[in-house]
Amino acid sequence: MKILETPRLYLREMTPEDAEAAYILNLDPEVLRYTGDDPFQSVEEAKTFLENYASYRTYGFGRWGMILKETGEYLGWCGLKYTPELDEFDIGYRLMKKFWGKGYASEAAEACMKLGFEQFDMKTIVGRAMPTNLASVRVLEKIGLTYLENRFTDGTEEVIYIKHKP
Repeated sequence: MKILETPRLYLREMTPEDAEAAYILNLDPEVLRYTGDDPFQSVEEAKTFLENYASYRTYGFGRWGMILKETGEYLGWCGLKYTPELDEFDIGYRLMKKFWGKGYASEAAEACMKLGFEQFDMKTIVGRAMPTNLASVRVLEKIGLTYLENRFTDGTEEVIYIKHKP
């Protein structure tokens, strides 16, 4: 099911059929370098994760698969996440390395934020990145978020960017 469409992409709910692509995405140490996440140990583990991903049912939104319209390729994911402990909505994205530097993260993230503000009536959306992840920080700035603070989460320093509903 398509959630969003941009000039070059469409975003849709991820399904267990995306397990192999999700496994490959999280297998690349450069992709995971700034995430703090461990790679999936197998395609089956990725499939189990996707089968149990409850955000769509719980909140009506989540991280969506990012698909290149021209070829149908899975680029990675982008979307919104609610963290109850922080009472915070965030924008996140992760792309396969071969798609870095082409503006796909900014294109998808901007559309996701618009959806969050307009359809889900989010008042504020934050973006998080490790301070050394300059490419991700540039995406946050490009889509209109402004620096709020540095924060430590689980012992890891993050820069926090924020945007309020227009």
